[in-house]
Amino acid sequence: MNELLSKLINDWQLMHSVELVATLLALAYVILALKQSIWCWPAALLSTLLFTHVMWDSALLSDALLHLYYAGMALYGWRRWQQLKLQAAGGRAVFEWAWQRHLLLISLTAMTGLGLGYLMANYTHADFAWLDAQTTAFSIVATWLVAKKLVSNWLYWVVIDAVCIFVYAQKHLYFLTALFMLYTIIALVGYFAWRSHYQLQQSSMPEPVQL
Repeated sequence: MNELLSKLINDWQLMHSVELVATLLALAYVILALKQSIWCWPAALLSTLLFTHVMWDSALLSDALLHLYYAGMALYGWRRWQQLKLQAAGGRAVFEWAWQRHLLLISLTAMTGLGLGYLMANYTHADFAWLDAQTTAFSIVATWLVAKKLVSNWLYWVVIDAVCIFVYAQKHLYFLTALFMLYTIIALVGYFAWRSHYQLQQSSMPEPVQL
């Protein structure tokens, strides 16, 4: 009995240690992304690989798959930001879409989330299947928008992060819960910072870089 209890305590400590390291790396990613530093992507890659393990053990299967996608997007984001650096002086250019394009993207993403939620609810042991599926679908899109350096990516993250706070708190992932509270604040700051940069950029860049 004592041996079993000791093993459970050790497993719990190991899991939360991994979660803590992944959390710190994820926080570094967001802060570096806010500052438009290309080094956000290596931090994202390491963080997502660790979080994949955490999510799988917590039966958040959609999130586990999401973090594998994040790892791929970290590689894409590194390459894309390098390309933008060559196209725009200093690589500091950011972009924006018309609201109609965002509305279409949100509608398509929500429908995709419903389809994924159905699969997860009926064919897996995933917890919070429908809600988790929506955050997965929108996180996939929002990460792509970060790689494209789109200003409104931060608004997507504000909503996603708020929902994730509830899910992770229910799963007792306390480092993640605290992280996503901080994420929500950083996302708001990021939006206003990037929007201000975009407005200044528009007055000095008559010919936008092609996305």
